[in-house]
Amino acid sequence: MTFCGATTGLEPPLALLAELTHRCPLRCAYCSNPLALEPASRELDTAAWCRVLDEAADLGIIQVHFSGGEPTARKDLETLIAHATAAGLYANLITSAVLLDRARLERLHDAGLQHVQIGFQDTQPAKAELISGFPGGQPKKLEVARAVTEAGMALTVNAIVQRHNIDRVDDFIDMALELKAGRIEIANVQYYGWALKNRAALMPTREQLVRMDERVRTRLPELKGRLVVDYVVPDYYAKRPKACMGGWGRKFLNVTPSGSVLPCHAAETIPGMTFDRVTERPLADIWANSAAFQRYRGTDWMPQPCRSCDQKEIDWGGCRCQALALTGSADNTDPVCELSEHHGLLAEIAAEDGGTAEAPITYRSFSL
Repeated sequence: MTFCGATTGLEPPLALLAELTHRCPLRCAYCSNPLALEPASRELDTAAWCRVLDEAADLGIIQVHFSGGEPTARKDLETLIAHATAAGLYANLITSAVLLDRARLERLHDAGLQHVQIGFQDTQPAKAELISGFPGGQPKKLEVARAVTEAGMALTVNAIVQRHNIDRVDDFIDMALELKAGRIEIANVQYYGWALKNRAALMPTREQLVRMDERVRTRLPELKGRLVVDYVVPDYYAKRPKACMGGWGRKFLNVTPSGSVLPCHAAETIPGMTFDRVTERPLADIWANSAAFQRYRGTDWMPQPCRSCDQKEIDWGGCRCQALALTGSADNTDPVCELSEHHGLLAEIAAEDGGTAEAPITYRSFSL
């Protein structure tokens, strides 16, 4: 199959985020899944996902990230990983690990799984339970993490950082080293979806952020060649936006449990947009031609000051979903940018929600 965007200068995406299910035993306070979760009855079946994987490989995608919810809730995960591997895709599992055991991990490895990313809510079990709403998860996560590296697979520790654990960033790094991980994501919570509901409970103070930044930068020299560190400061304390997902419709695509194809996992929050489904249109055609992917792709859509900015092909205007959440319109400049007329909102929010008072946590409903 020839990629239909090849003659337009559009490159194929690097990776597919395959959200197999929204089912999950955890009730995380920062969950990035939609507020309205897809029920199991609407999930794509095995045959449909296999076709998506074939189309992804034909499109030129080289990585598939099996995610959720909790992807191990799918009984056909081994079949999907084997199919992805046969299609030439690098298979990565993004998991909480609490439903895994060594026997199933071995089956997944035998099917072709090459990399596992495990999310850790804290280094202290009780604190992890506070954020995940799931008792007893930490020992299981550690057990599975050790089994991953013992099986010869690559391991990433996803350290989800927020107010309650930000002062333990050294402990996260030490844990990743002890587990023989090759990579750690120091993943500051981004305030979309359910996390937006808990922003007052989760946002760190500026003082906490400064301490964390100092510790991470102090540790980086000793970690060179031992542990790859992915680290980005929280948006609410930044002055320039990130290129969200590498730029809208430029490097990644996301397929939801029911088959909608999104430029980013939160794109469905933007009102007035229609997203094509893999059950109705080929993946390559959606990538190259769908209205949703073209809406914020490139720079033609940009308002001022983005349109005149020399960073516009570096940050690609930042995050559309964040612009919507904070300014009321996804068409606006990401307010993280200090040149945005709305940038002052972040200082106000950080001062209010990043204060010292402890706010209560609202948990997601259990779904499995």
